[in-house]
Amino acid sequence: MADKALIALNREQLLKRIFPDSIPVLWCPLLTHYDDHGAIDHARMAAHLRHLAPDVKGFLIPGSTGDGWELTDAESAQLLEIALGQAQELRLHLLIGVLKPDVEAALSAIREIVERIKSRTRVRDAQAALLKARVCGFAVCPPRGQDLSQEELGRALSSILQAGLPTALYQLPQVTQNELSPELVSSLATRFENFLLFKDSSGADRVVLSGKSLGGVFAVRGAEGDYARWLAAAGGPYQGFLLSTANCFAPHFSQLINALSRNGPTTTPSPAKGPPAPKPSAAARQMSDRLTAVIQEVFGLVKGLPDGNPYANANKAIDHFFAFGPRALSVLPPRLHGGSRLPAEVMRATGEILSRHGFAPGYGYLE
Repeated sequence: MADKALIALNREQLLKRIFPDSIPVLWCPLLTHYDDHGAIDHARMAAHLRHLAPDVKGFLIPGSTGDGWELTDAESAQLLEIALGQAQELRLHLLIGVLKPDVEAALSAIREIVERIKSRTRVRDAQAALLKARVCGFAVCPPRGQDLSQEELGRALSSILQAGLPTALYQLPQVTQNELSPELVSSLATRFENFLLFKDSSGADRVVLSGKSLGGVFAVRGAEGDYARWLAAAGGPYQGFLLSTANCFAPHFSQLINALSRNGPTTTPSPAKGPPAPKPSAAARQMSDRLTAVIQEVFGLVKGLPDGNPYANANKAIDHFFAFGPRALSVLPPRLHGGSRLPAEVMRATGEILSRHGFAPGYGYLE
């Protein structure tokens, strides 16, 4: 058997061990909630996870939406403890985000987390400890730097993959200031069977659209909007979603995914020669259009705010209404990692947008 085929087979077997009931299609980079004093709000985070768990079984903690680039090591450790406890209770899969600007920091953090999980589970083998803790792997970005070559990015990520732990690579040029090429991602997939998942939040989708083989790596889209056409069930190039807005619209994304899976794509004549182009079902298209519209409007509200990042800020604004329901505007706006709160005018406009698009909840999950 060729080396590439053997790597792909080993990857497939590893994925089956980690996800015996299949890999979740919908993943969420969980928000980090803070109390009035700026500490991580354990109770609120547990409530949020319980609210999402019926529709989301895979979580990235912390991701960019969860302030992963801003959290201190102590805050990240607290967050991980909350997530590990809830993962067991709710039967969730955890992908641990290790969002660091360089490889050395990422490797150091991974080693420390592995030791903590081994101690917590009382299992000395690293992979067995991760499985027992319901940790499916570590998500890492390439090192930060716009002048880094593909060769340098490849060497950096290879040093992380060589540790042998289940790993997801996270394409996030908005932060890292660089982009992994399709050739590099494909090459890493042919060399490392522990490269299990690829998340692309670039919005350009160059890797999956290139046609380069990923050898069975599970590809998830992180960019927002026009959701229905991207999933494999609709004839698209991604196997799943890892979306910041799953913090707020998990049931709606589940409806969209179920509509695609149930009905499959229809076809429409392609302007070019060849087979008809896939077209999502009407129900999936309608839900996708509604979600895209409300999300674009709320993201527009938070663009340019001095604190936080757009992913966290927009989702905190929307989640506030799902948490508190009709009385959301009478509750203090969400606190950001830097200590400020979302502006009242942003909250009022968010409520109006949700209502206009038919997403305003009748009750809150904290009620």
